[in-house]
Amino acid sequence: LLLSFNRSLVVVHFWAPWAPQCAQMNEVMAALAKEHVQVTFVKLEAEAVPEVSEKYEISSVPTFLFFKNSQKVDRLDGAHAPELTRKVQRHASSSSVSAGSNDSAKEDLTVRLKKLINAAPCMLFMKGSPKEPRCGFSKQMVEILNKHGISFSSFDIFSDEEVRQGLKTYSNWPTYPQLYVAGELIGGLDIVKELEASGELDTICPKAQKLEDRLKILINKAPVMLFMKGNRQTAKCGFSKQIIEIINSTGIDYETFDILEDEEVRQGLKTYSNWPTYPQLYVKGELVGGLDIVKELKENGELLPILKGEN
Repeated sequence: LLLSFNRSLVVVHFWAPWAPQCAQMNEVMAALAKEHVQVTFVKLEAEAVPEVSEKYEISSVPTFLFFKNSQKVDRLDGAHAPELTRKVQRHASSSSVSAGSNDSAKEDLTVRLKKLINAAPCMLFMKGSPKEPRCGFSKQMVEILNKHGISFSSFDIFSDEEVRQGLKTYSNWPTYPQLYVAGELIGGLDIVKELEASGELDTICPKAQKLEDRLKILINKAPVMLFMKGNRQTAKCGFSKQIIEIINSTGIDYETFDILEDEEVRQGLKTYSNWPTYPQLYVKGELVGGLDIVKELKENGELLPILKGEN
């Protein structure tokens, strides 16, 4: 089937007639086919081709596989119309690569995998997320790590087919989940179970920080720390935008923390500082206040000395 098409991109929808979400995604696919005439869209009834479904690990419908030059380049599990649209646009717009650029692509993937593996002291590559594991092995792994109070970040390998396949080769470990500590592969579920039984798991993996300790570290991360909605490049509320403009006008260097990206910090800092709103400005670990306080300090000429730590 793939060889019969000479076009650059083939999108295969593994579907089932009994699943209403598949019918909805078929409509989305039909609309995309009109928009991207250079792309070939194919529907395969998953249960009618069990060998193919097994080969490509089709465990639920709808699932979409993306092929270029007969090679699988991406995957999407579930009825996510916006994500399907994004992936089709991305792959349709990327031109076919030469052998030389293939080498570059492999090198780029290796760099990306290293960054992901080292994104946190303890990284779990799993199917789904800790809140919604999408396979029994991943679910068991998360339960073990949580039971031992281990602090970890995770990556959903269903969200990126390039990472899913590339990490197997990079780590020489063919299955998921995969657990890494300090950038080194620990192993899969069986290994972690063995480490738990021997008592070694608690010594290998970093424990979750208490929230208060974590907040103290964040507050003291830089001499001037601003907790806001968004970041200094892109403020996501008017108050945060105004306070950034004021601080920028002083020329003082500072760092920001986006409280929209961490609900635990967002709620915890309100209690810790006894200050119910954002933004919150800290100098040398001490709360200065929010936008109104900063405005008053600027008007009184006190802001610059405070930011410099002189007052």
